[in-house]
Amino acid sequence: MVFLWVIQINNAVFGLGLIHLGVYPREISGLMGVLFAPLIHGSYAHVFSNTLPLLVLGTAMLLGYPRSSKFVFPIIYFGVGILVWFFGRPSFHIGVSGINFGLLTFVFVIGVLRWDKRAIALSCLVFFLYGGMLWGIFPIERSVSFESHFFGAVIGVVCAILFRN
Repeated sequence: MVFLWVIQINNAVFGLGLIHLGVYPREISGLMGVLFAPLIHGSYAHVFSNTLPLLVLGTAMLLGYPRSSKFVFPIIYFGVGILVWFFGRPSFHIGVSGINFGLLTFVFVIGVLRWDKRAIALSCLVFFLYGGMLWGIFPIERSVSFESHFFGAVIGVVCAILFRN
């Protein structure tokens, strides 16, 4: 979390223009974004809007599903970038929101699938706090990478099914 802010502050203060390290679909140079895009944000508002959900959803996953999380987080992190690279609009895609969508859908769906008290409680909590985010999977704002949101959500659902036990 702190790392995201350090990168954003340095990017803004020193004018680094890190957006070129985002995912740019179907361009070889855009593959760097699979690794770096979640760390780069376009503005302070952008990183701010992603920080608290990452903290809450990441904590919910780590505390609720500690064994699964060491597999699920990397799958979401790299999976979002790879799918955006293959299927995204020709534009730079940056930010950690795709991971947030993956965490949200993972915690929610695994709670529904496991159906034990703790899983249900975590599922209800994350849906109550962040369920409204799900509208972000639709192309509402042209400047927002709904592709990252959509693929994050899909990967979260798939991971919940795969790691439900």
